[in-house]
Amino acid sequence: MKILVAVDKSEESQMALRYTCHLLEHFRAEVDALYVKPDVVDMVAESSYAPFTTKADVEKAVEVDAQKVLDEIIEACEICLGGKIPCEPRVAIGEPADEILNAANVGHYDMIVLGSHGRSSLKGFLLGAVHAKILHHARQPVLILRNFRPIQKILVSYRGSQCDQGALEFLAPLFAKKKPEITIMHVQETELGETEEFAQACVLMGEETLRKFGFSPVKKTAQGDFVDEILKAVAVERYDLLVLGAYGHKRPKYLKVISDEALNLVRLTTRPVLVFRDYGET
Repeated sequence: MKILVAVDKSEESQMALRYTCHLLEHFRAEVDALYVKPDVVDMVAESSYAPFTTKADVEKAVEVDAQKVLDEIIEACEICLGGKIPCEPRVAIGEPADEILNAANVGHYDMIVLGSHGRSSLKGFLLGAVHAKILHHARQPVLILRNFRPIQKILVSYRGSQCDQGALEFLAPLFAKKKPEITIMHVQETELGETEEFAQACVLMGEETLRKFGFSPVKKTAQGDFVDEILKAVAVERYDLLVLGAYGHKRPKYLKVISDEALNLVRLTTRPVLVFRDYGET
């Protein structure tokens, strides 16, 4: 498995790189840490209001920042190498989201990892423009990490779709050795005409999939608003990771952008989130 971790000057992104290596310590994987340097030409144009700022000044500042980040990446990569996980620093120049998405596609990475950039005490995660763009346009699963915590309890939001099924099949091998407790939760959306029988059949189908990988998942159903019920479950049970498919029932199958429900869950929860997409479906 190839993992692309986006790294910048923030402590959160450095934590994400270390966390990724910790997460994969019992898994055969290779990690690349990508730092996107600002385009000096664009920065000079944006700083034109400052008459004493020259291109050389901007270029020097960019290089100083870049070297500092690269030093931190190399230090974090040593953790990966200590766990026998290959880790390589990489550098690109341009707009961060575009460069991350391009690198992920060209390099055929299996997952993109991002660190969070702040939290609101009222509404959870403050979704930045880079994160939002990657979530909307990524062709592979995206893992957003918020804090360094052992993953012992996982909640999978499961609606029975092909995308949700893919999320289970992606998740299970990743945690095959660590064997955390996995809960499969289906929210019965009565407004869509869902029945209790459908809800039960849905979680049973998810359970069958995980049992093939040696897991004995907890099954859970609820009724009400999809986002509210998932957030409530995360808060009450204190799960360490939320897993969900990118596509919701309200989106046509040919429109492969993240659903409003999935985006709201990413924005509002304070836990790490894995948003699953199947590369082959795009």
